[in-house]
Amino acid sequence: MAAAARRAGGATPDGSYGWAGPMFWPFAHDDLTTAVIFGDTTSLSLYGYGDIYAAIFAPYAATELAAYTTPQGRRGRRVPTVEALCDASDTGGLPVDRIAAAVQPNELQRAELDELATAWVAARDIIRASCPTEVPASASERLGLMQTRLEAMIKATDAIAPPLAKFVDLLDDGQKAKLEALANERRAALAAGQHKDAQAAAACQADYDPRYDLQAQRQYQQLVQQQWPADDIAATLRLDDTGRARLDVLQDTTLRTMETLSACPTKAVATPQARLAAVKTRLETMLQAVKGVGDALDDFEADLTDAQKAAFEAIGPKRGGVSPSSSNGAASAASRLVGTTVISRGQTHQSVMRFGAIAR
Repeated sequence: MAAAARRAGGATPDGSYGWAGPMFWPFAHDDLTTAVIFGDTTSLSLYGYGDIYAAIFAPYAATELAAYTTPQGRRGRRVPTVEALCDASDTGGLPVDRIAAAVQPNELQRAELDELATAWVAARDIIRASCPTEVPASASERLGLMQTRLEAMIKATDAIAPPLAKFVDLLDDGQKAKLEALANERRAALAAGQHKDAQAAAACQADYDPRYDLQAQRQYQQLVQQQWPADDIAATLRLDDTGRARLDVLQDTTLRTMETLSACPTKAVATPQARLAAVKTRLETMLQAVKGVGDALDDFEADLTDAQKAAFEAIGPKRGGVSPSSSNGAASAASRLVGTTVISRGQTHQSVMRFGAIAR
């Protein structure tokens, strides 16, 4: 099996991964704008395995999550409400003025740019409508929230696609080049400020052969041992043979999302329409991965007692939320590597691992 991706991600104010308390992907609309208009898919590509892992083993205790839905009191609060997170998630929207300054649209083109801006606002509203109204209380509910958010983002791309194509098609070649220059400038700035990691760069090359990378193999083994202490989980929950087998399936299904949700940089796409299509494909791939893990989780929990489910839910907070973006060991946020042979419960899989080198 070729497995792939692990992203480092930067820490949110309350933890790490793409979660801020009960909110998954709080800046989804901004990331969509940045990817489509400016060609910067950094944040987009870093969502993946770590977020799914965080949905299963949330680092937050129930009391911490409850703070996000507590009404605003007279005294200042350190934890924002869910509503506040949703309100703050769109910090810019479509950069109409920058686009207009770049392409100098005529009257017809400006009218279509305004239509595109209206569609962008509609896309924001679609995403905002997927904000949670209650704190997800279990791994199943958190995966369900991920699914809802991803479905909303996909729907948002569909809302944007027609007016985006109509606007760009009205531009002449010179104007299209000027529009694309916005993305080229962003890429150049990213390349100049990005930390160079030779191991990460080599690991993302097409000709990289993981069979000869012993360090990759050791790091992957460390990651699995750190994040998936299956023996300890089985002992804590007092699983029978069937329960342990289902836990193994959940672990394997989740780890395989490293393959389908690679954080390695993708080849730059030349037009906004093509970038939008690539974003939608990425979101659809992530949605299928989340559904697959959700199915495995449902199977695992099907015959658990309420006490076992509660004990499973308590694992994340008790472990302090073992972070996929930890700064040491197998979970180093500074490296991305590809490939290893994973030996798990007697089965050998060829696995590809990529640890995200770019902090959110």
